[in-house]
Amino acid sequence: MINPFGVKLGAKAARLLARLGRTEIHPGLTEQELAGIEARFGFAFADDHRAFLAVGLPTGGAWPDWRHGNAAQLRSWLDRPVEDVMFAVAEADFWHPSWGTRPARRTDAVAGARAHLASVPQLVPVYSHRYLPAGRATFAHPVLSIRGADIIPYGYDLIDYVHQEFGGPQGRADEERHVVAATAAFWSDFLSWSNREG
Repeated sequence: MINPFGVKLGAKAARLLARLGRTEIHPGLTEQELAGIEARFGFAFADDHRAFLAVGLPTGGAWPDWRHGNAAQLRSWLDRPVEDVMFAVAEADFWHPSWGTRPARRTDAVAGARAHLASVPQLVPVYSHRYLPAGRATFAHPVLSIRGADIIPYGYDLIDYVHQEFGGPQGRADEERHVVAATAAFWSDFLSWSNREG
C-alpha cells in the first residue's frame, strides 16, 4: 500500500523542481506507465520517487528518460551502482566487512562480491549518479551519490536533494528536517561510515 506521506513528499519535491525552472518537465508518468516500467525492469519505485515522477517527468541532461528512453541504457543505469562496486572490488581492493575474509585471488574476490551483491536492494536512478532505493511502501530515503565505492548522502530526502542539486531556498521548518538515516541494507553501511567520519 502506498504511503500518503511518501506521496506528499514526492509531490512537494516535484513542485519545487518545477518552480526552480532549471529543468524541462513533461507531463508526469501515468499509473499505467509507472506499472509498466516496474514490470519491465523488475523493481518498484519508492512511494516518494513514484509520486515525484507522477507529478512531472524531468527530461534532458542527466535525467533518466523513463517514458521514451532506450531500454538497454536504462538497464545500464540501474546496474551501475553494483557494477561500480564490482569495479572497486577488482581495481581498488574494496571489500565489504560483512562478506568475511577477502579471497587472495582477485578473480575469486570478484566472483564472491558479485554473489553477495546479487541480494542487495535495487537502487533506482534519480539524476546522473544520484539514486534512491526501490521499494513500494517506503519513502524518505536519503538520495545517494554513487561513484564506485564512494557513496555519500546527497540529500536526506528527495526534497532536500532537489535543494542540494538544483538550488532554491534552503532551510525547511525544523519539524520537516531529518537526520540522514540509513534505510537500505548494504548501501546504508556507507552512510553509517560517512556519519561516523563526519
